[in-house]
Order: sequence, then structure tokens, then C-alpha cells
Amino acid sequence: MLLVAVSGGIDSMCLAQKVRQEGGPFAIAHCNFGLRGAESDGDEALVRSWAARYGIPFHVKRFDTRSFAEAEGISVEMAARRLRYHWFGQLCREHGYEAVAVAHNANDNAETLLLNLLRGTGLRGITGMKAEGFIPDPEYADIPLLRPLLGMTRKEIAAFAAEQDIPYREDSTNASDAFKRNKIRNRVFPVFQEINPSFIQTLNRDMERFAQELAHPDDDAGLKSVPARARMNEFTVTEEAWDGSQPVKQPQGMLILDADKAGFPERIPAGSSLTDFPWTGSWETGDWIRPLGAPGRKKMQDWFTDHHIPADEKPFVPLLKSPLDPHHVLAVAGFAIDHSVRVDESTRRIIRISVKND
Repeated sequence: MLLVAVSGGIDSMCLAQKVRQEGGPFAIAHCNFGLRGAESDGDEALVRSWAARYGIPFHVKRFDTRSFAEAEGISVEMAARRLRYHWFGQLCREHGYEAVAVAHNANDNAETLLLNLLRGTGLRGITGMKAEGFIPDPEYADIPLLRPLLGMTRKEIAAFAAEQDIPYREDSTNASDAFKRNKIRNRVFPVFQEINPSFIQTLNRDMERFAQELAHPDDDAGLKSVPARARMNEFTVTEEAWDGSQPVKQPQGMLILDADKAGFPERIPAGSSLTDFPWTGSWETGDWIRPLGAPGRKKMQDWFTDHHIPADEKPFVPLLKSPLDPHHVLAVAGFAIDHSVRVDESTRRIIRISVKND
């Protein structure tokens, strides 16, 4: 079951609606940080009412954010971030939620990139947010964090909200240029828009390519695209016993999945590659995946769009498909696994699928 973080703003309300339309069970978590008085309480009331309307389990917590920030010697924004992710992790442990979904979108990703560049950053600072990751809290770092809207711009989200007649509330502080992120959003982005109307999509594609290059630093030809990488690199498959004593973390370029759920034979010869298994293939019309922690299936065509993979590169992305259903994608090599093959308490063998640079 998925836990969806909903603030009451347009992004998170659209996320809640999209998850509801998928049809799978989910719950809502709302943080009231107490930073805007009656306005914060109005946000809480909206989300509570929406959840009640559709019979969705609702969790809310009020934080003394300013006191926490002062005690920790951090900014209010950082305090709110730490408080919410820690609470999300607690809810997952207490109620058995398998993943947390947040409403970060393509504009948020572009804003983050510029903020990182202005502060000064290393290579990881230019790779942007990931559609699938883990909660940024050391106590709950094994809980998946999903960003289903990362492939959508704010313009697209606004159009969806209007089409679906989705209620939402505006945060009055968004209009203030007192915050660096708002200044970029309100002053810098309009100039970029004049220069390149598609600059949001352009920056997000660049971040995805930077992330791919960082995952494969030995690739001496520079920032290669997916098809070049798929042809040049061999995806190796290794097997090992699993006792559940360590959290499952999936580094970039490596996938970890339950060997038995994926239908792998009991013994995997040393040095095996992904091409040794007959159900490895490429994208076909009708292919689908249920992303890790997601409430329902997603067409691979939509998955590619969300991850900014151009149409001409789709056929070159290696896929591991189910032996039982040739359209059910169990893993996208180097990117993601299907929810059905996740490692859990029943897992006894795991498979690691990783890129080997020759």
C-alpha cells in the first residue's frame, strides 16, 4: 500500500487524484508545519475533506517547525524537510506502507539544478532528482520514495487540475521573492521561457543524461545516450543468498530483485549476462510495469516519457520480462524494477543486474 504526501497545493492534489485513478489502495499523509497560521489550518482542512470524500485513510501531524529549526541550528525549510520525511518513515513502519509518493515535478527539478549550481556543486548536484529513490532519513533509508509527477511540468499539472476540477489551495508565500527558490521561479524562469519555451524539458533531459554518465564513469566517449550505452555494455547477472539482515539499496546502474519471484533458475552460472535468459527483450507496444511501490500498472510508453527517454531510444533499452506474461516488464536494466519482484521478508535469493563496462 502506498503512502501519498499531500500538502493541499495543486501539485500534491493532482498527485492524489492520479493515484486514486490508478485504482490501488493508498493512504494520505499531511504535514501541518504551523508556519502560516490559519492558512496552514485551511490546507489541512481541504486535504482532510478530500480524503474523507473518497474514503481514503488520512494521517495528519502538526509540527513546531520553528522550535525544531532553532534547536537544531538549521533553516526552517530544512527543518520541515527533516520532520516530514522522518514522520513518513514512521508511518510506513507502523502501518506497513511500502513506499512514499511525493509531488515533485519537472519545474521543481529544474529549480533544484539552478540552486545547486548557484551554491556550487559537484557532479551529483547536476543530476537532479530521481523518479525512484529512498527516503532521505538515515533511520528509514530502505523505504522507497517515488516521484510520479517528475516528468510533468507545472503547466501540464495546471491543465490536469482544470480538466479534473481538482480543488487545491495556493500558498501565499509562493509569491514572495524572499526565498531563493521563489526568486528563480518568479524572476529567472520567465526569462528562460523567452529564450527557450521548452527549457524545463531541456534541463530535465540534461540532468537525466548527467545521471547516466555518472553511473558509468568509465564510458570514455562522454555523455552517451541510452541506445549507445545499451549496445556497448553488458548487463551481468549475479546471484546470492539473502537473509534480510541488511537494507536493500539499489545504486545507480544496479538492480536488486527477488530471484524466485522473477523466475530465475535455482543456480545462476558465474559470469552470466542478461542476454543468457530467454525472457530478456526490448520494448513492444502493450508492455507495462508496476513501478516499485506504485498502486497500479503503468504503460511502458508512459514510463519512458516520465524518465525523459526519447522515442528513438526506447527500442534499445534492455527489459527483463515475465516468463508468464511477455508484456509484463519485471525490470528496466539500469533503471527500475517491478513491484512484484521487490525484495521483502519472504526473499531467500536475490539477483543483482549491473552494468559491466568493457
